[in-house]
Amino acid sequence: MDKLPCHLVLDILSRLPITSLIQFRFVCRAWHMLSHDAQLVNLYMSRTVANNICLLFHCEYDYPVRNQIYFVEFSHQNEGARVRKFSPPFCASMPKFNVVGSCNGLLCIADSLHSDAVYIYNPFTSNYKQLPTSKHSEQEETILGFGFHSMINEYKVVKMVYQKNAFNRRRPRFGFTPLLYSQSEIQVFTLGSKTWRSIGKIPYALEHRSSSEAPLVNGRLHWLTQPVSFDGRKIISFDLADEKFQEVSIADCVGSRHRNYSLAVLGRSLALVVYCSNKDSEIWVMKEYIEKGPWLKEFKIGAYSPIFQNPHSERSFGLRPGRVICLLKDGEVLIEYEGRTLVSYNPKSRNFKNLVFWRMPTLFRTIPHTGSLNWIETPIEG
Repeated sequence: MDKLPCHLVLDILSRLPITSLIQFRFVCRAWHMLSHDAQLVNLYMSRTVANNICLLFHCEYDYPVRNQIYFVEFSHQNEGARVRKFSPPFCASMPKFNVVGSCNGLLCIADSLHSDAVYIYNPFTSNYKQLPTSKHSEQEETILGFGFHSMINEYKVVKMVYQKNAFNRRRPRFGFTPLLYSQSEIQVFTLGSKTWRSIGKIPYALEHRSSSEAPLVNGRLHWLTQPVSFDGRKIISFDLADEKFQEVSIADCVGSRHRNYSLAVLGRSLALVVYCSNKDSEIWVMKEYIEKGPWLKEFKIGAYSPIFQNPHSERSFGLRPGRVICLLKDGEVLIEYEGRTLVSYNPKSRNFKNLVFWRMPTLFRTIPHTGSLNWIETPIEG
């Protein structure tokens, strides 16, 4: 294999499914060189993006196995496909972790138990890199984001540090008690550099569950703020190029009617999922990225009671709203319910369909991922 002409290797690998690349890396001594070849990386990535996505399942609380990462190559032609397990080489030193984000085939993984260790990891090539530690005390918590900006061709990890107990409670008004956090310190690490940089503070209190939800659109990471008044929450964006924060208006689609909503990426557009009081969901999409909109209502999804793999896991007090994962190739919406089942929704027929894979874990968090040969130092075409 090592003696084949480069163009033949490129052609062969571009035709392989990502699962075959796992076996290939063990038999090809040139694997490290190929994963750093920009032509090969971009060729394979363009082919992968054009086809159906790979789904990662992060099992943080799946007793007795904790903090495992599984994957499946998904398409409607292989709905019964086998789910396989990754074994990150650094897991022995990090028994509990969060998956911060996925970008260009790379995962950002952070220790959530003992330390502030952060790793960049390509699960299909097993390449990984631990980032330098960033000093902060035990009384501080962090929210992370990970992304790539094509204009500057750089990957960056963003860390927001705030005091655990640094909030004040206002007197409840009409049963609503907002939290006010102190300003968060912002630290940025550019992959390829040696240290974290502090770029100041922001007066926003970000929703803590957003630590694993920072959608990357147009070179910007996005978070939701905590509700601090009856004006509702805000969307805050961070531009990875100029390293500045902006507020993204959502008045057109939400106003003051709802508090319960989340962010997602549909196609290449930022989406806001609004959970209505009648258990319906509205998905508003920003087709053209502008801080002030416009937002367009793309989907309305009715209430649905999915079929769980484990019937004993259903809750008697009702389901929480489904978590929108991504838009599938055929235009259907992939939704995760209760971290226990996946459902595809067809907006034309308005039908729901439970998706089951062989050896699928029973409790998980779904992450859409692009299988790639990419590595940090490999140039990516914009």
